[in-house]
Amino acid sequence: MRVAIRTMSQRREAAIELSEELGYPPADFREVARLSESPLAVGQRLREALRVSEQEQQQWRNEWQAWRRWRAAVENLGVLVFQFSKVGLQEVRGVTLPLFPAPVIGINSREISAGARSFTLMHELVHLALARADEEKVALNESRADSDWQEVERFAEETASAVLISQQMLEELLRQMSVRRDAWDVESMRRLAKRFRVTPLAMATRLRAAGQLTWAGYQRWKKDWDKYVAELPPRRGGFASPVEKTLGRAGRPFAQLVLEALDANRITAVEACRYLDLRWDHVEKLRMELRVGSGKIREPLDAGD
Repeated sequence: MRVAIRTMSQRREAAIELSEELGYPPADFREVARLSESPLAVGQRLREALRVSEQEQQQWRNEWQAWRRWRAAVENLGVLVFQFSKVGLQEVRGVTLPLFPAPVIGINSREISAGARSFTLMHELVHLALARADEEKVALNESRADSDWQEVERFAEETASAVLISQQMLEELLRQMSVRRDAWDVESMRRLAKRFRVTPLAMATRLRAAGQLTWAGYQRWKKDWDKYVAELPPRRGGFASPVEKTLGRAGRPFAQLVLEALDANRITAVEACRYLDLRWDHVEKLRMELRVGSGKIREPLDAGD
């Protein structure tokens, strides 16, 4: 984990330096959130900033397309989104480096589910917005008690689910399904979650915040869900090429910035390969992928492993 944080920090510093070399202003994240606000209000505001419409969301073909679109939307807000590997999910799913400008969100690439990555991305985005409003500090400077941190985490969870699952679309689908309060089972939750390209767990969090599940009902459903997940056969990730690994871990904006600096003779080929963690014979393949690959949808792409 320390190596992952060090790598992300170095990439952030490189991004700032290269932007200055090329005459670009460093990315500046401006969204704020306060714990005194309702998670629904903050979630709606963040979704508007991300500029992802309900119509677009309904047209996504799968969770991987959703993940790539949410990631690009967050990057457009001035956030560097990286992925890291070789860290167990039991240790961390996501991390935030609340350093401004050019803050960083890191996602654990061992998370096979693209929907889970999208939720973690929005969860960390909320933490960034809290830090931007001075409602949260870096971990070493925080003095909150565990119970207070649980409230912060609950706020981040409910807000993240509100970003991914809009109120209007949710109300419309709930009318169509006509499921009574606390009567949700695993299969009905999966059907509803699929409409939003999110995980059933994220959907349950959203329904709990919307009053469709009480805390007792949520706990009962969560117990059934954990049992369902435990009985699933193990899944394996697909094969990713070196270029796909670079795009997954470093992100398209960072890769594009490095190549632009290379073309402008601001850095050497050796430096470019080090920034990208990519051999020179794959750099032209990366350039081609950045040029023509934005419209392709393949599961391994942006997987990070």
